[in-house]
Amino acid sequence: MMQKTFSLGMNDCKVTDEDGNLIFQVRSKIATVRDIRYLQDAYGNILVSLKHKLMTAHGRWEVFRGESIEQKDLLFSVKQSSLFQLVSSKLHVFLPSNTTESVPDFRIEGAFIDSSCTIYLGNSNTIVAQMHQQHNLKSTIRWKDDFQVTVSPNVDYAFIIVLVVILDATEDNDDKT
Repeated sequence: MMQKTFSLGMNDCKVTDEDGNLIFQVRSKIATVRDIRYLQDAYGNILVSLKHKLMTAHGRWEVFRGESIEQKDLLFSVKQSSLFQLVSSKLHVFLPSNTTESVPDFRIEGAFIDSSCTIYLGNSNTIVAQMHQQHNLKSTIRWKDDFQVTVSPNVDYAFIIVLVVILDATEDNDDKT
């Protein structure tokens, strides 16, 4: 389960297993000059850094190993599939070896507004993960959003959580423009 919490200048989330044990957390400082977020394990170790590239037409995000934001540590990048997306979001994910970016390595379709998304392998119909919102009294009273993320076997959980966080951040940025 993924739980988002909001406070002034922060946009954090926690990811727990079915028993409520912390697996990952995302820390961010969105009130700073750079929009950089960090995926941490349950012990607070930074696994990857998510950097929003400012001044790009397609709202590109880059994800790096550990605390680095150097190109040599780039794991993958994510960008909107088109400039204008009114109802739902479509994001394309590119691994560093995909230099032409003509076909995405993964794609994300859906929207936090719809409270769901599906992550596919490339342009195929092969689903690697799905996310949907859990509606319960606890999330309504505490002003938190609870999401359930289902990940296919042999797919990295951290990778999927990063993609869901980027989808959310992309939609937050769209709301501000």
